[in-house]
Amino acid sequence: MQAFTLAGTTALVALLGSTALAQETRTFDVSLPLGAESHHAVGVLKFGEELARLSEGRLTIRPHYDNALGAEREVVEGMGLGLIDMGITSTGPMGGFAEPFLLFDLPYIFRDHAHAHGFLDSASGDELAQALQDAAGVKILGWMENGFRYETNSVRPINAISDLRGIKHRTQESSVQVDTWTALGTDAAPMAWTEVFTALQQGVMESQENPIPTIYDVKFQDVQDYLAMTQHVYSPAPLMIGAQLFDSLSPEDQAIVQEAADLATPVQRQASQEFETRLLGELEAAGMEITEPDLGPFREAVQPVIDKWKDSVGADLVDAAMSFQPES
Repeated sequence: MQAFTLAGTTALVALLGSTALAQETRTFDVSLPLGAESHHAVGVLKFGEELARLSEGRLTIRPHYDNALGAEREVVEGMGLGLIDMGITSTGPMGGFAEPFLLFDLPYIFRDHAHAHGFLDSASGDELAQALQDAAGVKILGWMENGFRYETNSVRPINAISDLRGIKHRTQESSVQVDTWTALGTDAAPMAWTEVFTALQQGVMESQENPIPTIYDVKFQDVQDYLAMTQHVYSPAPLMIGAQLFDSLSPEDQAIVQEAADLATPVQRQASQEFETRLLGELEAAGMEITEPDLGPFREAVQPVIDKWKDSVGADLVDAAMSFQPES
């Protein structure tokens, strides 16, 4: 009888401990590179809404806007070290952690949103996520997006590839992007995101490239006169959590966090596309001159960049991305 009582007590304690863990109350600090009205915020706030609903208010988020917790590379590193709970960033700095992420720096890989979303939601996206987790200790919860990227500058309208020649262009901190914009004729140099606006304002840089919602959110229209619809790169913005933090959660809470991300990701993607359409008109109304150059010469000019980096990224991965056909 004593043995039975002891075993029963041990089981009860274990059960209570498991229940307590599952019922933990927690607020996750989440880093965002843009502001509270951005397309990033739409996704993160939807994630927080679903997280609170699914956990009956036990799990919540505290968003930190405009790189308040650090630049994007620092945020990824911070999540891996357990210093930052969660974040949404571009994939720009991630090639420094896991070379397959250089795929998203390669130009003219993805044709349209359906192509990009289908690829990221396939087994290839899972493999990319695992590569980052293995290299940086960061788990991707959902492939949210920045969107397709476009060039802006303060020098002249871009009607042809030759118009880019000699323009001082800022790239993300990526050797692939430096090679791309050098191939397109610019004087290209990498620069941390937090320095870009001031550099453009002071003329240290004359050109940059970003999705339309980002261009508008950061107010690049105040320091850039021209916008070219180059659509040269599709840029994801994965929602991430430190892998150690995720593993420390109860299985029940892990499932809640993942479900909230699954529900929020398509909402953010849709908002991103709606923002692009609406804000393009706002940028034009603000005085930006918008051009639509023939992209054939752009694609031809950057083919050597794809050839140079294909093996580093992974030839099979590049081929899989370029040939991917989304389900109709």
